[in-house]
Amino acid sequence: MRRPSYAQPQKEVVPMSVLTVTVGPRECALRYRRGLLEQVLTPGRHRRGWRTKIVRVDLREHLLTLSPQEVLTADGISTKVTAAVRWSVAEPVAFVEVSDDPVARVYLAGQVALREALARITADELVTRGTALPREEITAATAAVASSVGIAVAEVVVKDVILPPEVRGAAAELVQARQRGAAQLELARAETAALRSLANGARLLDAHPALARLRLVQSAPAGTQLVLHLGDVDASAKGVAGAADVTD
Repeated sequence: MRRPSYAQPQKEVVPMSVLTVTVGPRECALRYRRGLLEQVLTPGRHRRGWRTKIVRVDLREHLLTLSPQEVLTADGISTKVTAAVRWSVAEPVAFVEVSDDPVARVYLAGQVALREALARITADELVTRGTALPREEITAATAAVASSVGIAVAEVVVKDVILPPEVRGAAAELVQARQRGAAQLELARAETAALRSLANGARLLDAHPALARLRLVQSAPAGTQLVLHLGDVDASAKGVAGAADVTD
């Protein structure tokens, strides 16, 4: 297994010829005499003393990028995940003395936490949630291991969750099918509303024939010749004659 490569600028041994040591801001220094820790030096200038060794520790925040992980989901789908760990030194003595490579411990802890978190999530949930993984759970699992080597983990950031092309294609087709279904449902609702309106109009026209004739006249285009039947001609004539007799 190839060991991950990353820079570790946090440790520095000051040469033996230096009689004083200056500790800068956001760092500290451990002074050892004959192999034993003598003092943790804070920012400022200090006498180094004879037969002592000074080890500087960078206290600034660092970013550790985890290489893409091939992880199986709960339903057996292979997924690639990339993440980064924000960390800083909390206990300089433990950071220097407990492990020869404390950052590698954090790297491994981050990998294991990602695998354990994704092993409980299905591919469907990943499609829905994307990179919204249980970040607090992953951070807590990584921080528990990191604290043993003097490192405080601020956050584990999941950058990318890459699903296989087949799963992504199926998810895209599902979204398209849902959109088509929603469009068809909306079209059916519109057609139903239109039919309901036509039915109401038909009932209204049946109840009022004069309104139907008026609507027919209004809908006729310009230049149309209309022939209207106004009832029985004889009855109309008799009505006219009776009206004349009354007038006389």
